[in-house]
Amino acid sequence: MLIFNPLLIFKPSSATLLIQTAMTNLKPIALILCTLFIATNANLIEETCMQTPNHGLCVQYLQADPHSSDSDVTGLALIMVNVIKTKANNALVKIHQLLQGSPEPGQKEALNSCGDRYNAILVADVPQAIASLQKGDPKFAVDGANDAAIEANSCENSFSGKSPLTNDNNSMHGVAAVTAAIVKLLL
Repeated sequence: MLIFNPLLIFKPSSATLLIQTAMTNLKPIALILCTLFIATNANLIEETCMQTPNHGLCVQYLQADPHSSDSDVTGLALIMVNVIKTKANNALVKIHQLLQGSPEPGQKEALNSCGDRYNAILVADVPQAIASLQKGDPKFAVDGANDAAIEANSCENSFSGKSPLTNDNNSMHGVAAVTAAIVKLLL
């Protein structure tokens, strides 16, 4: 009588056993390496942000971006330049909404001036910063970030009384200062 033994159908070769053993042994090593890589990038964010004027703001924006987990310092600077871009776009939307409403006397001119300033951030400063970082010439990225901070301050100062853009201007100034500090690490 013939007895069916399923173990006899497939008898792994010694090469297959060697591969299976190697794969089993590599899993813990791969896990350790992934953990070290993630921890290293978390440390990079922390170390980088410690060298900026606003550690908390820096960490907040960099950790919120999923690309930061595999970025070098140049990548972190590019992330912050994109934050500047987003803030400038948001400020422009708010300015246009305020202009569509009934601005207080004297505010229309200031709002138009702020619109020009935030447009300059989008048209000149952000592209300049991105291009210089991508080319490996960060000096012009520092200039672009610093100019964004200056534009925000100038917008705030264009109002003779209470500015409806104070939060936007302060936020832009803070993000631009952090960005400039990160880029300076590349000099």
